[in-house]
Amino acid sequence: MTEPKRSFEECRQHLASMSDEELYQYFWELAEQITNPLIEAGKTYTTPAIERSVLLRMGFSSLEAQAIVTGVMEQRLMPHGAGHVVWRLSEKLGLSIRETGLLLIQGHHWDEARQLFAGGAA
Repeated sequence: MTEPKRSFEECRQHLASMSDEELYQYFWELAEQITNPLIEAGKTYTTPAIERSVLLRMGFSSLEAQAIVTGVMEQRLMPHGAGHVVWRLSEKLGLSIRETGLLLIQGHHWDEARQLFAGGAA
């Protein structure tokens, strides 16, 4: 069922007594209510396309990025982010990010990568 149409005057009644400053604050409160779920979703969820993009910016080619993301998904590490996995593993191994990514593509060090994130560690 649709609501009956309300006039502009009816819709603005709760705003009519507000000062410009109060309206300004109210606007930003509403803006936060709208954007906070989007920000939280961005912190929580990722996609293969986003992760490939991150890896491209880390210096991997498109084909290399695809192979790493596929491996990250197969290893169920996607919630941690492919770039994050490569970076953390490179720190552990003492290798460059590029060297680490290429080793992952070849199938090496996935056990260590999983161990880095075991138990929900970020």
